Amino acid sequence: MKNICVKALAAAALLCVAMPATAQFNLKKAVGAAASTVKAVTLTDEQMAEYVKEYIDWMDKHNPVTPADNPYTIRLNKLTEGLTSVEGIPLNFKVYDVIDVNAFACADGSVRVFSSLMDIMSDEELLGVIGHEVGHVAHKDSKKAFRTALLTSALKDGIASSSGKAAALTESQLGSLGEALVNANYSQKQEREADDYGYEFLKKAGKNPWSMALSFKKLKALQEEAGAKKDSKLNQLFSTHPDIDARIKRMEKRATDEGVAMPEAPAK
Repeated sequence: MKNICVKALAAAALLCVAMPATAQFNLKKAVGAAASTVKAVTLTDEQMAEYVKEYIDWMDKHNPVTPADNPYTIRLNKLTEGLTSVEGIPLNFKVYDVIDVNAFACADGSVRVFSSLMDIMSDEELLGVIGHEVGHVAHKDSKKAFRTALLTSALKDGIASSSGKAAALTESQLGSLGEALVNANYSQKQEREADDYGYEFLKKAGKNPWSMALSFKKLKALQEEAGAKKDSKLNQLFSTHPDIDARIKRMEKRATDEGVAMPEAPAK
């Protein structure tokens, strides 16, 4: 057991409680009325950058980030060696030591991988997930999703102006924003394009692009294992990926056509 500070959903104060070895991913889910769409609000790129930084800083503060000497951190750093930037955006990677199974990427290049995802995936499978998430950053899907979440979920009260420094987000807004982003869905076109970009991204970085197909195969296996049963530890990463079979076939065909050797299965 270890003490972890978690955000109470029904109160504003932080409470320290005894938790198992890993905590549950903390979104501080919004309490109260449903979010309403904000009208006539303009966000500059500078404001967007400020909000993204504020959001990821908040997420890193309210979720247990593994330290530099932690085996999860060491593994992720070794795995992502050479993955320094995408389309001019610097990448940075951290591990959240939580029981939920997921990974996400922000528009600023922040990639967060959950320890429970690392527990069930091989290095190659993890690379496929990371490549896909980076693809969403490259195609600005992450930025568009962030903007939408700001306007429809977090900023219920709007933004005072369309220029200058962005207004600071409240704790409730940040929590609501986090929930909206983690639960965001991409179109099939966006998913396919992120797959293709991830494939090329990994290939150019000297990684094996078979990782894309292998990660989707693991997603499918987990879906089949879960069946109709809903597992609180499995979230949108595994329940909303469209056309998983078609995506496996596309990535397998591409790697096969290019003569890329499939990596050996890890020893058990």
